[in-house]
Amino acid sequence: DRQTLVAVLQFLRRSNLRESEEILRREARLLGDDLGAAALSPTAAGLLGATRLSVMFSHECFTSPAELLATVYLLALPGCLTTFCTVLFCDSAVGGGVVVEDQPDVSAVLSAYNQQGDPTLYEEYYSGLKHFIECSLDCHRAELSQLFYPLFVHMYLELVYNQHESEAKSFFERFHGDQECYYQDDLRVLSSLTKKEHMKGNETMLDFRTSKFVLRISRDSYQLLKRHLQEKQNNQIWNIVQEHLYIDIFDGMPRSKQQIDAMVGSLAGEAKREANKAKVFFGLLKEPEFDVPLDDEDEEGENEEGKPKKKKPKKDSVGSKSKKQDPNAPPQNRIPLPELKDSDKLDKVMNMKEAARRVRLGPECLPSICFYTFLNAYQGLTAVDITDDSSMIVGGFADSTVRVWSVTPKKLRSVKTAADLSLIDKESDDVLERIMDEKTASELKILYGHSGPVYGTSFSPDRNYLLSCSEDGTVRLWSLQTFTCLVGYKGHNYPVWDTQFSPYGYYFVSGGHDRVARLWATDHYQPLRIFAGHLADVTCTRFHPNSNYIATGSADRTVRLWDVLNGNCVRIFTGHKGPIHSLAFSPNGRFLATGATDGRVLLWDIGHGLMVGELKGHTDTIYALRFSRDGEILASGSMDNTVRLWDAVKAFEDLETDDFTTATGHINLPENSQELLLGTYMTKSTPVVHLHFTRRNLLLAAGAYSSQ
Repeated sequence: DRQTLVAVLQFLRRSNLRESEEILRREARLLGDDLGAAALSPTAAGLLGATRLSVMFSHECFTSPAELLATVYLLALPGCLTTFCTVLFCDSAVGGGVVVEDQPDVSAVLSAYNQQGDPTLYEEYYSGLKHFIECSLDCHRAELSQLFYPLFVHMYLELVYNQHESEAKSFFERFHGDQECYYQDDLRVLSSLTKKEHMKGNETMLDFRTSKFVLRISRDSYQLLKRHLQEKQNNQIWNIVQEHLYIDIFDGMPRSKQQIDAMVGSLAGEAKREANKAKVFFGLLKEPEFDVPLDDEDEEGENEEGKPKKKKPKKDSVGSKSKKQDPNAPPQNRIPLPELKDSDKLDKVMNMKEAARRVRLGPECLPSICFYTFLNAYQGLTAVDITDDSSMIVGGFADSTVRVWSVTPKKLRSVKTAADLSLIDKESDDVLERIMDEKTASELKILYGHSGPVYGTSFSPDRNYLLSCSEDGTVRLWSLQTFTCLVGYKGHNYPVWDTQFSPYGYYFVSGGHDRVARLWATDHYQPLRIFAGHLADVTCTRFHPNSNYIATGSADRTVRLWDVLNGNCVRIFTGHKGPIHSLAFSPNGRFLATGATDGRVLLWDIGHGLMVGELKGHTDTIYALRFSRDGEILASGSMDNTVRLWDAVKAFEDLETDDFTTATGHINLPENSQELLLGTYMTKSTPVVHLHFTRRNLLLAAGAYSSQ
């Protein structure tokens, strides 16, 4: 558009920006010197005259790519706009993919609701669309019904913003009952926004406005909708669809009601298909090989057991498993991992020895369950963790204490004081025993330091450290040698809901009310990575077994998988209808299980980015999930006072992960998950808050007895 280019060139000349003028002139092949007094197009004129600029562009603003590029170019010039400027592109503008600014200016965001529609006709518009969708063919009805909720919210907010309060109230009362039951909590928040002023400070509202609600619809259904809205000249609804919704169109059969219901329910709709396309290295890292210690152990094993023939092959298989490189594993040096210390190697040898005696679980051989009940926990039990070797258990409490128990006959001892340590012979064989102070031996140690309820605890893999996170906004690292606090990590400004050590130690992750997860290293007081993207609290965090990825569950009802290397979000899983409170990776790293307040356990294939199963049975929030050591059984623990065991092998076999399923999300979940349920175990009145499989596959569970 020559007219716009000329206008921009005139502006550059007036501002003495000769170099920029030349570059633009060359790009546009305008080589003459005739800039003329061309009239400006409205968009360009508006931009040139602005002093403080908050513009929301949608694709209707520009008549051509040239006009868009010229305008963007003008905004990007140094010195041409000295005052503040926020540009939000809210539709894939003419030139395509323009990045949306992250922290939107509130007034700019809300100004998009400056519509000119007749407020009295809103109910008519909405009921007209509702009638059209309800009368459409069954195959399209399920897909188009997804429009009801986002349109309802945006139309209501538009009425409120433009101060049509009585119309807004009437609109809400008439149509809020038609929305799906899983949006009830969001609608409760919405119903409290009745004045324009309420909208400015409301985070939920801003999230809804800035993150476009994603709907996945087949091309046929979309064409049907578009034709209807254009015939009816229903511009109000069409504008909302254009500006506030992201319609992810796929070719092929429309999805059924059941397929859609499985995937929807999060705060911002479904995940875009692009969000789950990135390659994920879900394989396990190669285990280091130790030759000498293993042989010693073997000889010992023969002498003790007297059955060397049985043990040998099992040992070999443990060794050979680690020798092969998993094709889906990340490169060994993709992220720096700590070197193995001698004590770690000894522990690995012990682990292998225990693994040789591990019980093979399955439908015919279920694990025994040992339940640790916290009695008289009037302090309020809020978190539990158990060491990998099942020797210690820790409880985090609402009275801000952290309590560590030994669950073996071996008592907890602290290291001697510096003066006493100087007297010890450092060369003696039992120096590690001698440094411990017998006078301090006890079954329980109480750690004081937090100034609010402790919501998360995690032991380091080597059992030398313990992490705890609290409502006070800090994560603390405690020494299990001295039972004192070593560091307080301050980064979150609000309560921290969960923390977890990496399976290799050194790194740990925390997530909190500030909607971000942070990756830390024990020797850095600042976080190494900040994972931002969730629209509500990050309620639970988990490391992938290869430590290259972190999964986070959130109150926005989505689960995200983040790459530790670069901080990118590589998977977004939607389908839960309530905040997520538990996560568990399968031991082979291929699958993720998630549990939420909706009482459902969902199973995900990480490589394909697909939901592959849904386990129904619990009637309350699921706070604990754990796979057995070989991954044959998934255990889930809930506030409904039960532990349930599921057949993980059967759940993951014969998966449909062809390209079509991956591309469209046409997942076919079995109607009945009861055949996967292997057992339900009730407690008298104890909600289950933690589960742990020992190295021999005994299941440990924990919770606090509640008298009511």
